[in-house]
Amino acid sequence: LPAFASLSMAGSDRLRPGGSMSFDANQPFNDLPLLPPGVQLETVPVLKQAIATSRELAELKGAGNLIPNQKILLTGIVLQEARLSSEIENIVTTNDELYQASADDLFSASGHTKEVLRYQQALWEGFETLRERPLGTNLFIELVEIIKWQQMGIRCLPGTRLTGNDGNIVYTPPEGEVRLRELLANLERFIHDENDSLDPLVRLAVMHYQFEAIHPFADGNGRTGRIINILYLVDKGLLELPVLYLSRYIIRNKPAYYDGLRRVTEEQAWEDWILFMLRGIEEMARETRAMIRQISDLMAEMGEVARVHAGKAYSKDLIELIFEQPYCKIRFLEERGLAKRQTASSYLKAFASAGLLRAVKAGREVYYINDQLLRLLSGKVDEIDTSA
Repeated sequence: LPAFASLSMAGSDRLRPGGSMSFDANQPFNDLPLLPPGVQLETVPVLKQAIATSRELAELKGAGNLIPNQKILLTGIVLQEARLSSEIENIVTTNDELYQASADDLFSASGHTKEVLRYQQALWEGFETLRERPLGTNLFIELVEIIKWQQMGIRCLPGTRLTGNDGNIVYTPPEGEVRLRELLANLERFIHDENDSLDPLVRLAVMHYQFEAIHPFADGNGRTGRIINILYLVDKGLLELPVLYLSRYIIRNKPAYYDGLRRVTEEQAWEDWILFMLRGIEEMARETRAMIRQISDLMAEMGEVARVHAGKAYSKDLIELIFEQPYCKIRFLEERGLAKRQTASSYLKAFASAGLLRAVKAGREVYYINDQLLRLLSGKVDEIDTSA
């Protein structure tokens, strides 16, 4: 949301574009300027940073080929992005509950965990939808409705206000469905303007601000906006898969993120905002690539241990499965056609005996947990070697 570390909803705000308009955080910002902004966006520092960021994204795009079974990335990395993006909105779950719920099709999960898993579903369905139609208002609505699991539509009632940590109103987004749809239509045109040679990464930074400033939904705007960012990178061919830990960068730099949004609103400080976003994409592309490399290395190491110590239980397909499903169950082997129930049970027990998995009984279910992968996925950023 365009402005500040913690936000809550309740009414209205305003900006000062280029200093030509007074800013009143308590009034709906219906005068939000249309895109493109009337300032120079591609300054020399911005263009230099865009080159560096594009280079890192290209490296990340290539790194996906290290793991032929890309479902491993789409479950492991995308679930972590879902967890972190939701955490920004104070929707918190543990990795244990998240991956167990993923293995159990949500049945016994908490409300927060279900909402995180719906974020993953929204990201995946948005990714699939891009093959048929472009980013636009209708897709934005579909994404937020999956996240919130209810009919949403464009916000039409007044009274939405965003507040800071001290409880004071910091931003009041535009009001009125007609005005919001006008702003969203303008945002769509900006996203898809083929006559404009603007660098796509610069365009992403601008569109992200504008979506947050429009704040088109009663809830779920932040998470929807972060999904749109990743889908845009895929749509422009900068990523092949929607795998980027961008929410981790926002969590790490939360005050700067909200301050950057606020300064665009009040001062039209576009250069600082664009640089902040581009540096974040560069940084997280590097870290995500390092994580993919470590997942690939771990798969190779565990495969070798299984080949030596797990006997007939070893197979490349089973190694891939325990990375695709960190909370593995006998049923998963049956569904994959790897073994009948009794044999599948013996295979997982052999992996546990070899120290590759940890068996945990919960009720009548036994989970075989890939702890090494979970530690890697949820480990502290400073433990990830990004040198290669």
